[in-house]
Amino acid sequence: MNAKHVLDGVTVLDFTQHLAGPTTTRLMAEMGADIVKLEIAPWGDQIRNVGYVKGGRSAYFLTQNRGKKSLCVDVKSDAGRQLLLDLIPQIDVLVENFAPGVIGRMGLDWETVHELNPKLIMCSISTFGQTGPLATRPGYDFIGQAYSGVTSLIGEADGPPMLPSVAMGDVNTGVHGLAAINAALFHRAMGGPGQRLDISLLDSYFHCHESSVAMISASEGRFEPQKGGSHSPGLAPLGAFKGNDGYIVIIAVLHHFEKLCNVMGMPEILTDERFKKINKRMKNRYELVEIIEGWIATFENDQQVIELLEKEGVPVAPVLTLKEAMEHPHLIERGTVRTVTERGFGTFQSPGMPLRFSEYENNLDLQAPFLGEHNHDVLTNMLSYSEDKIKQLEDQRVLVSEEVPEEATA
Repeated sequence: MNAKHVLDGVTVLDFTQHLAGPTTTRLMAEMGADIVKLEIAPWGDQIRNVGYVKGGRSAYFLTQNRGKKSLCVDVKSDAGRQLLLDLIPQIDVLVENFAPGVIGRMGLDWETVHELNPKLIMCSISTFGQTGPLATRPGYDFIGQAYSGVTSLIGEADGPPMLPSVAMGDVNTGVHGLAAINAALFHRAMGGPGQRLDISLLDSYFHCHESSVAMISASEGRFEPQKGGSHSPGLAPLGAFKGNDGYIVIIAVLHHFEKLCNVMGMPEILTDERFKKINKRMKNRYELVEIIEGWIATFENDQQVIELLEKEGVPVAPVLTLKEAMEHPHLIERGTVRTVTERGFGTFQSPGMPLRFSEYENNLDLQAPFLGEHNHDVLTNMLSYSEDKIKQLEDQRVLVSEEVPEEATA
């Protein structure tokens, strides 16, 4: 069997936009699945024109939609709705990230698609989930984050909550969706039926609370987690310490604390009443921060500090800017940062495939689609529509496409 990757042979109807849903299907494309990205005519995915645009193509869209085929359909037309229903028996997985109820109004509610294709796996991704008092409210990443209690824990102790400058919730939710789909595919392969998957941003964010939920509950509310700012309120020393060139993250808890004290040439800290026990170190963490930062200041540069701590096995890292991370040899060698070339846009760096498989190359040769680029391909090969029928749908603007530059087809 010459499979291109682990999901070769799986066909996905990708009815998603923005980021959470496209993350799921992007990773499936990286694993060899055949992804048909269903875009709503006439404009398609809203992020096609968001962010940095060159040659009429968005870096944001290209990054999130590599390896997908674009089918652009007027889903409000009768012919468009019939086209969608015709597709359902031909696919293995349907992924959508509309607000609850929207996909049903398009004629693709679970009862309908399950009847048309009992083996179909339908994954619905939303902010709050398909059920519950908040389900019908609109939302995005930071809305789910705010409701999850995560936002309240980001920032300095006496300051306002902070928002991270990365899409942790959307990407995290997309990966949760991928895990559920792959489990459902396995269950189906073992003889099980198709099923509906309900994946939400709020559930995924809440899932990130590693111990605080249990601690609040078990203590009957006496324990209350706090914003830690640059230094963890739960363990010490653990945080971002001011250096000579920038900031250094040091995690010297448990047995690493003794190593840190010895490296600094200050073994007396181990018997200091303020620091000898972990709860004392947490309570007096800022006094400990002052001592450590004073020691760091005696070096010419941060690299000397990092090398000394690394030699003794103390977990340490420089706080890199994103640009510095993109240039780091480790990230480049592993393909964490990879260089791609997209038609009509050119060459640029993007995040690599984070899932590694020993039996397959990590990076497939993928391209992001132009709007409606694969209308003819999908309708001919998946639905056996005639040339006349396809032309009729194009003339009626049920099918929409943009012109693909001649050089992009070479």
